Amino acid sequence: MTQMFDTTPARETATRRGFANNFLFGAATAAYQIEGAAHEEGRTDSVWDVFCRLPGAVVHGDNGEVACDHYHRHTDDVALMADLGLQTYRFSTSWSRVRPDGRDVNKPGLAFYSKLVDELLEKNIKPWLTLYHWDLPQALEEKGGWTNRDTAYRFAEYAATVHDVLGDRVTAWTTLNEPWCAAFLGYIGGEHAPGRQEVPAGLAAAHHLLLGHGLVVNELRSRDTSLELGITLNLTVADPVDPNEPGDVDAARRIDGQFNRFFLDPIFRGEYPVDVLADVAGNDFETVMQPGDLAIISAPIDVLGVNYYHGDYVSSRPGLAEATTAAPSERPKRSPFPAADGVFWHPRGLPLTAMDWEVQPEGLTRLLRRVRDEYTGAPGVDLYVTENGAAYNDVVEADGSVHDADRLEFLRLHLGAILDAIDDGVEVKGYFYWSLMDNFEWAWGYDKRFGIVRVDYETQQRTLKDSSIEYREIIARRSL
Repeated sequence: MTQMFDTTPARETATRRGFANNFLFGAATAAYQIEGAAHEEGRTDSVWDVFCRLPGAVVHGDNGEVACDHYHRHTDDVALMADLGLQTYRFSTSWSRVRPDGRDVNKPGLAFYSKLVDELLEKNIKPWLTLYHWDLPQALEEKGGWTNRDTAYRFAEYAATVHDVLGDRVTAWTTLNEPWCAAFLGYIGGEHAPGRQEVPAGLAAAHHLLLGHGLVVNELRSRDTSLELGITLNLTVADPVDPNEPGDVDAARRIDGQFNRFFLDPIFRGEYPVDVLADVAGNDFETVMQPGDLAIISAPIDVLGVNYYHGDYVSSRPGLAEATTAAPSERPKRSPFPAADGVFWHPRGLPLTAMDWEVQPEGLTRLLRRVRDEYTGAPGVDLYVTENGAAYNDVVEADGSVHDADRLEFLRLHLGAILDAIDDGVEVKGYFYWSLMDNFEWAWGYDKRFGIVRVDYETQQRTLKDSSIEYREIIARRSL
């Protein structure tokens, strides 16, 4: 493992902005994106293994068969985390590794996560476990996947299995990562696994994902009341292009409703937003819900994780150039929104990442304020930024170094946006950069790199980019 170090002194500024002593600095990854060993020691196909085999589904036909080979290199990777000074590491367990057919327990898979947790604790890094980051066992997808209500109950069984082995050492448990993506990109848009394009299926999947979340919260709470239990949602700031144009205002309302409130409201208020139910009427959603479901979904949580990458600037009128965040994979796809016909995305003229995502740090400040004011503040739910990061076209210098100035600035800007929210009274408890290392970026394959650590996929060599060196300094001095 080669590490590149910056020998120049840290920048001196007239004033530094400090983080509280209890603010946690971390980084995040996901099982399918880094582990590899896709068919070793009992692991069988997930929906992503199967999806990657579909012609044109993933850029360059890439897959997660090897990825970053973290399954075999986790000891070195944990040592690298410790070198960076990470206080916490957010990772996901693979359902397809733990219960490969959705039912039978695979002990070697659990043993891997047990070793990983022990290594993290040995390095004084807090394990932050996510139970579901989109890798549903293919065996369950063949029974309907998340459109099948039974999957929510199988999810609770899987969570209990993981807790049986790791519950004595892991205190922070996240049920789901970004159910919007799992349901709407996977079952409506077709851009993500399993690649379906059916609005009723996506709505059913979203409800059953939330039901599974609530079932897991209740199961784990019954086992240990001291656990930190929560969910991670990808959220946006939806702004109308013209706030004085009713059509634009309604476009922003619809995107906010179908991106944010469809998930926040049932979790925190025990109900789906009335306007969103009206938007999606005619898709049989009312037949999916059963009495008592919303009480389960709204089981009290301790933590909300917010994933933020960019906002949305929308109109009811097309612009000269429409913005898009979709991967350029060849397989046909449609809008992932269940009811957003006539909504058009416009560019704001902000700087762009390599994904053509706009860099909008002030949106994170507004988002954190809004989530605190409308959802987490009253019940006293802790707020963390559990994903935030950017892909850029890194250049490897002759000496192997990577001077990723754009990513470094992205990191500074968004940590600054969090401090702005904290200054406004929002008690943000921590930040996880996405991602610790370059990895398999879903439908984008290996075409885009989000890591603060470079991975050479041919040799699996890890190299610290300038952004990771800066992050280490920020963590060490606990200030910007």
